[in-house]
Amino acid sequence: MIGILGGMGTQAGLDFCNKLAILNRGKIDQEYPLFLLYNKSNIPGRPESIGVQTGKISKKFKNKKYYKVLKSLLKGCQLLKKSNCKFIVIPCNTAHYWYEDLQKKINIPIINMPKEVFIHTKKNCKKNSLIGLLATEGTLKTGIYNKFFDKEFRLISPNSSIQKNSVNKAIKLVKMGKVKEANKIIKHAINNLLNRKCKKIILGCTELPIAIFAFKSFKNIKTSKTFLDPNLILANSSMKKYKTR
Repeated sequence: MIGILGGMGTQAGLDFCNKLAILNRGKIDQEYPLFLLYNKSNIPGRPESIGVQTGKISKKFKNKKYYKVLKSLLKGCQLLKKSNCKFIVIPCNTAHYWYEDLQKKINIPIINMPKEVFIHTKKNCKKNSLIGLLATEGTLKTGIYNKFFDKEFRLISPNSSIQKNSVNKAIKLVKMGKVKEANKIIKHAINNLLNRKCKKIILGCTELPIAIFAFKSFKNIKTSKTFLDPNLILANSSMKKYKTR
């Protein structure tokens, strides 16, 4: 059984489950994958816990807020483990700042979302391509994508003004359920990256695919030539692992 630690945000966790089910449709109920979603929406805010609001990323080993988030994430993973899940996925990019410490404390595999996006990109893009990254400020400043991508690609993100007025606002609007407004606001950031010759754009916050694809068919998501959807990539990786067990 696949364990899904969700709630970061709730819409993003549900989006992952929906993609997991659509990608693996069965003719009858029993042919669908077994998965358990723990919508742990009480996990403390991730960007706020790594110093994004002050502009300084605190050293995690000296940061009480870091450990508060880690403790909450660990409790979620432990519940999934006790429920007989064989591995865990976390459909939240920023939460992967805690990945290494979390994996050390839980003895079942946790699939690393940014790593899976890198593997997928490496198969589909030429080396040294310009790759756009739309994400929370926490994801950008902690470099959880850079650690995989920098040796093979050039990651490009919007400037601080576009980040604040387009990306951050769109993420917040999706969390509030205002998807139509988010869809309009995020277009400015997308156009900025396309004008800077990005070959692909990583939707590095799991709220962003909701904003961009909300009014399009699932086929549009799967066949997009522009966007890399980490939730979709993670869903595919999850099923590969699921089928081997």
